[in-house]
Amino acid sequence: MSPSDKSPDKEQLMLGAVPGEPALGRGPVPDGHYSRHEYDHPAAGWGAARSVARVLERAGEPLEGFRALFMMNQEDGGFDCPGCAWPDDPDGLHLDICENGAKHVTWEMAHAKANPEFFSAHTVAELAGWTDYDLEDLGRLAEPLSYNPATDKYEPISWDDAFALVGDTLRALDSPHQAAFYTSGRLSNEATFLYQLWVREFGTNNLPDCSNMCHEASGRALTAAIGSGKGTVDLHDWADADAIWLLGDNAASNAPRMLTWLAEAERRGAQLVHINPLIEAASRRTIVPHEFVEMARFRATKIGTMNVQVRIGGDMALLRGVAKAVLEATEQDSDAIDRDFIERFTHGFDEYRALVASTPWSELVDGSGIAEPDIRKLADSYLASQRAIIAWCLGLTQHEHGVDTVREIVNVLLLRGNIGRDGAGPCPVRGHSNVQGNRTCGINHRPPKDFLDRLGEVCGFEPPREEGLGTVPTIEGMRSGDVKVFVSLGGNFALAAPDQPATFEGLRNCDLTVQVSTKLNRSHIVHGKRALILPCLGRSERDRQASGEQGVTVEDAMSMVHISFGMKEPVSPNLRSETAILAGMAQATLPDSKTPWASYRGNYDLIRDTMARVLDGFEDFNARARHPHGFRIRQLARDRVFQTPSGRAEFSSAPLPDDVDPGDGRLMLTTVRSHDQFNTTIYSNDDRYRGLKGLRTVIFMNENDMRDRGLAEFGLIDVRSFSKDGTERKVYGYRAVAYDIPPGNAAGYMPELNVLCGLADISTQSEQPVTKHLVVEVTTAEPAPT
Repeated sequence: MSPSDKSPDKEQLMLGAVPGEPALGRGPVPDGHYSRHEYDHPAAGWGAARSVARVLERAGEPLEGFRALFMMNQEDGGFDCPGCAWPDDPDGLHLDICENGAKHVTWEMAHAKANPEFFSAHTVAELAGWTDYDLEDLGRLAEPLSYNPATDKYEPISWDDAFALVGDTLRALDSPHQAAFYTSGRLSNEATFLYQLWVREFGTNNLPDCSNMCHEASGRALTAAIGSGKGTVDLHDWADADAIWLLGDNAASNAPRMLTWLAEAERRGAQLVHINPLIEAASRRTIVPHEFVEMARFRATKIGTMNVQVRIGGDMALLRGVAKAVLEATEQDSDAIDRDFIERFTHGFDEYRALVASTPWSELVDGSGIAEPDIRKLADSYLASQRAIIAWCLGLTQHEHGVDTVREIVNVLLLRGNIGRDGAGPCPVRGHSNVQGNRTCGINHRPPKDFLDRLGEVCGFEPPREEGLGTVPTIEGMRSGDVKVFVSLGGNFALAAPDQPATFEGLRNCDLTVQVSTKLNRSHIVHGKRALILPCLGRSERDRQASGEQGVTVEDAMSMVHISFGMKEPVSPNLRSETAILAGMAQATLPDSKTPWASYRGNYDLIRDTMARVLDGFEDFNARARHPHGFRIRQLARDRVFQTPSGRAEFSSAPLPDDVDPGDGRLMLTTVRSHDQFNTTIYSNDDRYRGLKGLRTVIFMNENDMRDRGLAEFGLIDVRSFSKDGTERKVYGYRAVAYDIPPGNAAGYMPELNVLCGLADISTQSEQPVTKHLVVEVTTAEPAPT
């Protein structure tokens, strides 16, 4: 039985079209009591404080949890938040914690209840019926486990035997390319570097990672436009900007510490523009919890001066409309654009200007869903600002045209010289805490030649040169049998990936799956013919190796690198660090390797010394990482050095997308996450900032779209998606909820709705699944198939 101790009814069972997986993607089993109200309170504030108090109480160790909050993101003996990648305050003036960080660290501090006694009492078939919430809520994994197909149970295995199984299986493959090695964004820089070193010394570039599903479009667009896949700004720029635009982002849930910087920007009179199909809490008001006087007075700060409700996928047309208005303004004011910057530092302006001039306003209005006067109002705001930052998140990237849209952001910034000076520039808002560091330190299935050259020279081997497999090709390879071994460092690949039936089929088709994890999740239940669960330390836990206590580094979303030390004892003596686990697997796989794996495992300073010789910007790594607040990796584009073929920043003249209107009475669906969720980890069925309680199986719809379909509030609906390859997918028993979203658009929660995105539904520009650009049909619910 599920720990919810309740038999789900038909509605609860048919949450996705995944036969045999009734619990897929669910939070706690809904108890039938659900409601929605308009949320008009400030973001953060007392609501966040109460939520943190409940989280600490539920954790069972409120004093230890409270202590952890005051050591998280602190420079003196603190540890880095394992949640989002928002930077720490560079001046140390703020108490750098947030509600979501508190949830994540207390989630990590749970007791190790997923122990051998638990697994001896439960088959995998039984655990498959548990909700994803119940699997993770069980607690921390206690020791390494191996799947026994004869009993359908996970059983204890020694670390040495686990490593031997990995090594023997990999060496028995006909080709190194028959294995794939996935990375989630939580892996430290040191572990990341060892991971890619092991994989490349083994002989493949099959290194799919979570970036392939989130910000791949950002990296490819920025590399083409300015010669670097990263943003150019830091928090000092956020403190100097007089205009900040946020596109496709819900800061209150995705990066709550951003609210502090938005509040401070508002107080100095900056323009704060939110561009999103949904009006979110982070676009209105906030009370920053560490501002105790404001908390006591219940005094909120406005954090939005303009809301622009663009249609899903309409951001590129909106941005081009802004560019059109700016260029038209030059007829009266020659200083509307920065001609000197454009002439000295850019390429392709004349072609872009001609393209914009030839694009009629009607096309821009239709494409964006925003009236011409409102686009001009937005452009006027931009023209009135001297220093502008444009930030964006997955609402822009998980589309077919994500790369072109990010490049249009750069176009708008280039027009007024808003790159390479204080208070201005592009700013991708990254998700997981070290997702940017993973790419910097070598997790890339399309590695650049100069990185491979240096890696081979320093580490004494010839790295493979063939392009490897990204996320979706890895799934296809597992299904076809071309990929026989799948190793995952963190994350919950089975739920995070698109087309879950296909993903599940691929994982089950593998000869061996290896999951390095802290907690039980769906990816342990959907496994290969043989399977290992290797439990690792959390970031808040002390990491003791042969040379003493170790620290690890991460790179935040603005290229700051800093060291982090755990503060509490591990929840089980049988856990190992990610670095130690990787070194163990590498030694077992490469018995003749000259790489000093044991030395690296015993002293992470030695890893950092090697990284300093391989990676640009990591010179004197050990010393600089220990500086207060760490160091920033130099961004050449910030200095107006553009490593593009032309040596200049490139204007893009891509055509506008023609797929924003699904037609035929269909809707364009975007997936979102709730406030009580971190990536695939679901803390409850509530979504406080959207006013929803007790339910996740909902589709947020425009009120008129509901009326046209004869749907009542919380009426039962089915949702069918239409894939690029002509196939269809369907989820049953969802409920319609009226929300402030443009007509023809809809939204629902991931990971549950990832099932609607087929493997064919990937961007031809970025190879990302287009989970925020799904054509769907919403109808009154019919009896679900058995």
